[in-house]
Amino acid sequence: MQYKNVIAATFISRPNRFIAVVEVNSTTLRVHVKNTGRCAELLQPGCTVYLEKSENPTRKTPYDLIAVQKGSLLINMDSAAPNTAVKEWLQAGGIGSLDFLKSEYKLGDSRFDFYAEQGEQKILMEVKGCTLEENGLARFPDAPTERGLKHVQELTHLASQGWKCYVMIVLQMKGVHTFAPNWTTHPAFGTALQQAQAAGVTILAYDCLVTPNSMQLHQAVPIDLSTPNA
Repeated sequence: MQYKNVIAATFISRPNRFIAVVEVNSTTLRVHVKNTGRCAELLQPGCTVYLEKSENPTRKTPYDLIAVQKGSLLINMDSAAPNTAVKEWLQAGGIGSLDFLKSEYKLGDSRFDFYAEQGEQKILMEVKGCTLEENGLARFPDAPTERGLKHVQELTHLASQGWKCYVMIVLQMKGVHTFAPNWTTHPAFGTALQQAQAAGVTILAYDCLVTPNSMQLHQAVPIDLSTPNA
């Protein structure tokens, strides 16, 4: 996926989930943050961030904050980017040739990120974007996610009914060696992933090639679902 009209800026502060204050060429701007997660370990005063200019010239926030430099890692922070990147990956044959692909598929009371068909096989995939990295370990979530937990539990149930189900964790960076659930923040999500895998749900984690102007799924990353101190 590609961005347009991207510029670099210096992060100053984040007064709320949706707004960041940055400096561009000695000018202070309020910009939209395309990620409502905590991201406190990323948005540190003085760090370099990347902004995409809005196509709406009348918008109060003229730019969207889409990426941040964390040491040697460039991390995409756009919460919409994982689904876009996964759709491109699926269309390119990521899980094989598909006969049908639909985004935002409603089933019962839930809406899943992707529905696909391979011959007679019906497929559901839920995508989770991960921006939290600690010493080369990527972890999700950075805050409790009841919605994410519900989706994993539903996929576990659907897998028992013959659906082919996937949970795709998109690591919005390059340079991590392992993905693991964030047992400290939301242990129930880690347990749900364990139960989903045991029920036949395929758990995938892929890193990404990230530039200030783009993000693309790249390689599978090893997954560690073991319970700490178990």
